[in-house]
Amino acid sequence: MEQTFLEKLKRVKPGDLLHIIKFILAFPIAVVYRLFRRDLWLLCDTENECRDNGFWLYKYLRENTSEDAVYAINRKSPDYARVKDLGPVIQYGSFRHWIYYLAASKNISSQKMGKPNAAICYVLEVYGILRNKRAFLQHGIITADLSFLYYPHTKMSLFVTSTYDEWKYVNDRYGYPEGYVQELGLCRFDQLHDMKVKKNQILIMPTWRMYIRNEISASDHELEAQKFMETDYYRYWDALLKDERLIRYIEENDLQIIFYPHREMHRFLKYFHVDHPNITVASWPEYDVQTLLKESAVLVTDFSSVAMDFAYMKKPLVYYQFDNEKFRQSHHQIGYFDFRKDGFGPVCVTEQEVTDWLIRLHKQGFANEEIYLERHGKYFDLWDTKNCERNYKAIKEM
Repeated sequence: MEQTFLEKLKRVKPGDLLHIIKFILAFPIAVVYRLFRRDLWLLCDTENECRDNGFWLYKYLRENTSEDAVYAINRKSPDYARVKDLGPVIQYGSFRHWIYYLAASKNISSQKMGKPNAAICYVLEVYGILRNKRAFLQHGIITADLSFLYYPHTKMSLFVTSTYDEWKYVNDRYGYPEGYVQELGLCRFDQLHDMKVKKNQILIMPTWRMYIRNEISASDHELEAQKFMETDYYRYWDALLKDERLIRYIEENDLQIIFYPHREMHRFLKYFHVDHPNITVASWPEYDVQTLLKESAVLVTDFSSVAMDFAYMKKPLVYYQFDNEKFRQSHHQIGYFDFRKDGFGPVCVTEQEVTDWLIRLHKQGFANEEIYLERHGKYFDLWDTKNCERNYKAIKEM
């Protein structure tokens, strides 16, 4: 249902007051600033990381073009060191960030919320108060129906997709004007053609659950622990990590398991008590997602878009979807992609099935099944190292 202006304005909370002041003060400065930097490109991913498409495009711009490009990130982020030597970097959410955001001819991000303040910028953009060009590089390949990305909720000038099927689904359903949705490929895919696989590493990487994040308070740690450990999410993933047959097999074959859930779930990592030398419960600051994906021999995930990155590399994966119905009801509705008919690995609903498949794949040297390689060939019609180049050219022409 379409929200009224008043309902959308309610997104702005009392805590956003400081940013309202920054916006008011920055606006006249930005008007003047734009006279001197007429084609400023502002890029970012999230406030605390530079591991996504915004970072890779920024790196490409700094190394291959003369564009006036600036990247925004929190200087206290452990990722700051990755980007600081590439070129100009500004503090995310700062007064300068506001000036650059208002002055930039092009705002570019892998996140819909990649702005100095999401609530205020939402109002500025959706109601046409700010009329610069905005490019959405995307966080992953879309398979579900993400209504929050419909054109009335974003007013993006460029929406990047990576396959024909994804492009057609977004173009036909999300309401963007003709030419706004383009099949260009994710910038980070350029890095997925150069990999050194550890043949003994199994990566388990489930996505997050909106209902868990929103319903379980972090203020009462005892209650948080109790509620989280009652969820299917905890019970099923914890059971897989402690599956006796799987543990016995990885011990006998010197296999390593890395358990790395979506970052939104990392505050719950402390409840996964796994005391085994072959199993690592990995935290966000210490591990890079793309590195894990590139070096792992096989992936176990659920509905996560990281499956697409892994499938892109033609490596085997297993979907573990024990809560499919609840996920569709409370997280993302089903889209054009049927995991059983279109997916790049078997769909399992029990830990026994997952273990069976991991053993089977290891016994065949982690070689992918022919059926999934055929699906790869049909789905990924763009498979090269020109993703950043295509994104750059499309943004340049906005």
